[in-house]
Amino acid sequence: MSRTAFVNARLIDPASGYDEKGNLLVEDGMIADLGSQLFSDGLPDGVEVVDCGGKVLAPGLIDCRVFTGEPGAEHRETLALSSKAAAAGGVTTMIVMPNTDPVIDDVALVDFIERRARDTAVVNVHTMAALTKGLHGDQMTEIGLLRDAGAVGFTDGVKAVANAQLMRRVLSYAAHVGALVVQHAEEPALATGVMNESELAGRLGLAGTPAISETIMIERDLRLLELTGGRYHVSQISCEASVDIIRRAKTRGLPVTCGVSAAHLQLNENDVQSYRTFFKLSPPLRAEQDRLALVAGLADGTIDVIVSSHDPQDPEVKRRPFAEANFGAIGLETLLPAGLALVHNGDLPLGRLLAALTCIPSDLLGLGRGRLVTGLPADLVLIDTEVPWRLDPANLKSISKNTPFEDRLFQGRALRTMVGGRTVYVHGEDAGR
Repeated sequence: MSRTAFVNARLIDPASGYDEKGNLLVEDGMIADLGSQLFSDGLPDGVEVVDCGGKVLAPGLIDCRVFTGEPGAEHRETLALSSKAAAAGGVTTMIVMPNTDPVIDDVALVDFIERRARDTAVVNVHTMAALTKGLHGDQMTEIGLLRDAGAVGFTDGVKAVANAQLMRRVLSYAAHVGALVVQHAEEPALATGVMNESELAGRLGLAGTPAISETIMIERDLRLLELTGGRYHVSQISCEASVDIIRRAKTRGLPVTCGVSAAHLQLNENDVQSYRTFFKLSPPLRAEQDRLALVAGLADGTIDVIVSSHDPQDPEVKRRPFAEANFGAIGLETLLPAGLALVHNGDLPLGRLLAALTCIPSDLLGLGRGRLVTGLPADLVLIDTEVPWRLDPANLKSISKNTPFEDRLFQGRALRTMVGGRTVYVHGEDAGR
C-alpha cells in the first residue's frame, strides 16, 4: 500500500467552502482522510511525508479547453508533452478538442485518444468529440455513440456551427441523450478580422471582428435552446454584452453555462499594439471595459469556468505579419498564475477562482473529481499563492512557446501536482514520466 501524508497544509475544498489548516492522507491513489485533527496521535508508519509549509493544498485543476497536435500535427505538441505542461501548471485533468487530423468525429478516434493518453500522458485526459463530421458544419456526428465511447462533450472547437437548422437538430438530439453542446460563438460571416473591431484596429491598419459576431451567435443559440431543451455551453466569451446576455438567460432559468480564457481576463486589445502575434486570439482580445466585465461576470457566477484555451502553434505560422499569422496561444502553465493575479488584485476570492478551475468544470462534464473528499481520486495541487516569478518561455514545458505572457511577473504557482496518488510534478524537479 502506497501512502502519502500532506502535513501543515491550508486545505481548500471550493465545492464545500472548506478552508482550514490541516493534513491529508493519500492511500493507494485515493484521498483516505483529511482534516485539522488528522495525525493528532502521530503519523502512521511507512508513510511518505510532504510538509506543505502552510501552502494551499487544493483539488487538481481541470482545464476544459485544450488543443493539441496529436494526431496529425505532433510537431506542435503531443499528448505526452501537453500533459507535462498541464502538470507543471497544476492541471490534473485536461479536456482535448477535436480539431486534429483526422478530426475526432468517430468512436475509433475517441478510443485512440483515450488509449494514447493512458499510455503517454501524466494527467487525466478526456475528449470532446466533434459536433459535425469533419468540422464541416453540415452533418451531425453520432453524438450518442460518441458519448458512450467516452466523449464528455461535443464541439467544433475553433469553428462555430453556423447553420441554425443543424444547431437546432444538434441541441434537440443532445437533449435526448444528455450530451453537452459546446459552441465557439463567432458568426463566421462577421468574424473575418484579426483583432477587435475598434478605433485602435483602424489606427493599426488591421481588420477587426466586432463583438456583435459573438453576441448574435449566442442570442440565436439561446433561442434554439428554449425550443429544444438540453445543455448549452459557450466555450469562451470575450465581451461585456455576452456577459449581460448570459446573465439574463440564467435569470430566466435557461440551462446555459460559459467559460472565459485566462488571457481574456488579463489582457486587452491594447496589447496588440506591438503587433506581436502571440496576442492574436480567437475570439480576439477586446477593450478594457470588456475585460473588466468578464472579471465581474466571473466574480458573480455568470461565467462558470476559466480555461487556458491552450493552442500551440509552431514558429512558421506565428512569425508572420500579424494579419497572416495563425490564431492561438499556449496557456496550460499560466492558467493558475494568471488566475491568481485576480485574487491578488482583490477582484476575486481564492475560493471562487479555484471553484471555476475544479468543482464547477467537473460537475459540468460529469467527471466526479475536483473536490477534497474522502474516497475520491487523489488529484491534488500544492500552491504557493505568494511566490513572485517571471515567466521565461525557455523554461516552459510546452514545445511551442507562443505565450502572450512572455516576461510577465506573476505571483503564485503550482509547487507539486499529484494525479491518482502519483506525484507527476514537483517544482524544480523532473517528476514526470
